[in-house]
Amino acid sequence: MSMDKKIEQLAKEREKVMQGGGAQRIAAHKEKGKLTARERIELLLDENSFVEIDTFVKHRAVDFGMDRRETPGEGVVVGYGTVDGRLIYVSSQDFTVLGGSLGEMHAKKICKVMDLAMQNGVPFVAINESSGARIQEGVDALAGYGDIFYRNTQASGYIPQISVIMGSCAGGAVYSPALTDFIFMTEGTSQMFITGPQVIKAVTGEEVTLEQLGGAAVHNQVSGVAHFYANSEEATLAQVRRLLSFLPDNNLDEVEWVETGDDQARQNDELLSIVPTDPNRPYDVHEVITSIVDNGDFMEVHASFAQNIVVGFARMNGRAVGIVANQPRVLAGSLDIDASDKASRFIRFCDAFNIPLVTLIDVPGYMPGLNQEYGGIIRHGAKMLYAYSEATVPKISLIMRKAYGGAFLAMCSKALGADTVYAWPTAEIAVMGPEGAANIIFRREIAAAEDPAKMRLEKIQEYRDKFANPYVAAGRGMVDDVIDPRDTRRMIINALEANATKRVHRLPKKHGNMPV
Repeated sequence: MSMDKKIEQLAKEREKVMQGGGAQRIAAHKEKGKLTARERIELLLDENSFVEIDTFVKHRAVDFGMDRRETPGEGVVVGYGTVDGRLIYVSSQDFTVLGGSLGEMHAKKICKVMDLAMQNGVPFVAINESSGARIQEGVDALAGYGDIFYRNTQASGYIPQISVIMGSCAGGAVYSPALTDFIFMTEGTSQMFITGPQVIKAVTGEEVTLEQLGGAAVHNQVSGVAHFYANSEEATLAQVRRLLSFLPDNNLDEVEWVETGDDQARQNDELLSIVPTDPNRPYDVHEVITSIVDNGDFMEVHASFAQNIVVGFARMNGRAVGIVANQPRVLAGSLDIDASDKASRFIRFCDAFNIPLVTLIDVPGYMPGLNQEYGGIIRHGAKMLYAYSEATVPKISLIMRKAYGGAFLAMCSKALGADTVYAWPTAEIAVMGPEGAANIIFRREIAAAEDPAKMRLEKIQEYRDKFANPYVAAGRGMVDDVIDPRDTRRMIINALEANATKRVHRLPKKHGNMPV
């Protein structure tokens, strides 16, 4: 056969793979408002940067008619490319080929690019749309999932791993995303669940739709499984690109410095009014965050879940930081089970990838109640204590208002390893709030008074004046400085710069036993 014929044959073979499940299946896929596997990759990566790997891989199954089934590309597209000029590896499951089901060779393709991502120390992004394990391949499919799960775990804390859910993912198809760092979903077209509506109805009798069971809103607002969602696939992939801009390539690299043009010494007069001096009045902590970070640019993580705490990425003087902040507008900013889970995982991610932590504190305590106690608030709340104590990145804390009891410790106090702790003059640092403290300390005086209500108010004020201020803690060295709120940005940036070369040596051990 001549070279021309061989080239012609190559073109035909490649075109067959490019067609995936065929024109009819692709058309049906697009009618649901979805992009093809390759279109998703093209939107994620820089233009013309994608290089495909294992284009012509085929399955080896023969049972249940598989010897007569062609699966172009084995139902997944893998390779590498760039995002804003930075290399990443990517996989994108093709639902038009056997429902994106995972078989032996499908899994091997994904494992190959995961291995290459780890070897080269660059992020891995998995675009997922799969009906689960390919039943016709039995244990070979299950082993394929196991191989992926193992690599997810090995890569954790070594390279950033991002999962993008772009359709229905069922069974084993949801566990790899759960092992990665961040999960993105698209409203109305992506779902995640272990067992589908039919199985649930057969086993429990409950009737539920796909969206009610595992839609983007459910996993972003209720379960906390997913971290981001958008109303279109294009918007979802744009979010992925934005997130990558805040992350380093791997655990040994620093995040790239970005010229933001924002003056590091800029004062913020609005901070004098954003936070009310009345400790019982709520406010939106987002306003504090956007006023102190570069150009007000804040990418919130888990924005719709456990909203009593806010976490996300920003830049200060051009360098990426992780922000953790109490949200007084929701549950008074108290810590509960979900908030503790949300914050501790974010803290651990930032620590794994050399992203400094800036903690904004206004916390009245842990959320009381039977549901919290029975749900294990002790165990879950301890996660934050563990995460902050374990973190070796620069840790800068700012006490804006309330800082009471164990919840204050959990928000990265000096005792948990904060490198620098600032407080505003409005800070109230104490074992508990003045109202509760006065009821305990001055119980007898209040009971014996002619006017107990008046005496109680006097004692509350006495306690507030004596203890509920930043100066007692500052006198003990637990607060490094009490600052003018307008200088917050400058002071935090100074502290970040001063601790940029921080090195911490830990005890030699395999790993700790974090409460889960």
